[in-house]
Amino acid sequence: MDFRFKAGSVPLLLSMPHAGTDIPDDIAARMAPCALVRADTDWHLPDLYAFADGIGASTLSARWSRYVVDLNRPPEDTNLYPGQDTTRLCPVDTFGRERLYQPGQEPDAGDVERRLERYWRPYHRQLRAELDRLLALHGQVVLWDAHSIASVVPRFFDGRLPDLNFGTADGRSCSLQLQGEMMRVAESQDRFSFVFNGRFKGGHITRFYGDPAAGVHAIQLEMCQCLYMDESPPFDYQPDVAARVQPLLHELLGDAIAWARAGGHA
Repeated sequence: MDFRFKAGSVPLLLSMPHAGTDIPDDIAARMAPCALVRADTDWHLPDLYAFADGIGASTLSARWSRYVVDLNRPPEDTNLYPGQDTTRLCPVDTFGRERLYQPGQEPDAGDVERRLERYWRPYHRQLRAELDRLLALHGQVVLWDAHSIASVVPRFFDGRLPDLNFGTADGRSCSLQLQGEMMRVAESQDRFSFVFNGRFKGGHITRFYGDPAAGVHAIQLEMCQCLYMDESPPFDYQPDVAARVQPLLHELLGDAIAWARAGGHA
């Protein structure tokens, strides 16, 4: 399979498009050694959000590495953050600007189209199908797009990133009521720093699928990896550290489900 999927019973779909680590052999053979470290993976998110099964959420996580094709970029490869540096639909360098491919082996236009068809579209077909199923069942659905990143990445932002970075496309991808509910939960604690629509406002999945008028409310959460894992190779999961933030994640997702079940009213 090109992804890992489990259908749930509540109006919440948890998407993890950058959790994949597999690289097909034919692509790996063209890559530089740094690519095989897979440093820019959203490591261990299925473990961090393992509680989602217990609350009845649907879960969808990628199998293939973002170095193959980035599932959170538009198929046209337009820049979601004009004027700011971003990696491409089929990345050619790491977040640290290391070249991913051996000289002359970068993907050309034909490669990109083949990867879209073979690896990108299956994930998005499943995502769309599950949103439609949950909408038919509940009338409202929350799409939670889960991401993580090293806390310091000079290429993309200055200094240390806030712990929790919520993105709602400046309030366009979900109901402002739901955004307000998530803000209330975040503000009810003082352990983790947070921001709404700061450096990360939501990628393609949040912006494309979020359609409050149609009952789809999309939120991206980009979180610092130091909250649950070692940010240095081999990028080990740290269950004791993760246990500190999991109750907050559980509360956020639980409140999102309750909000949707109430018909989208606070």
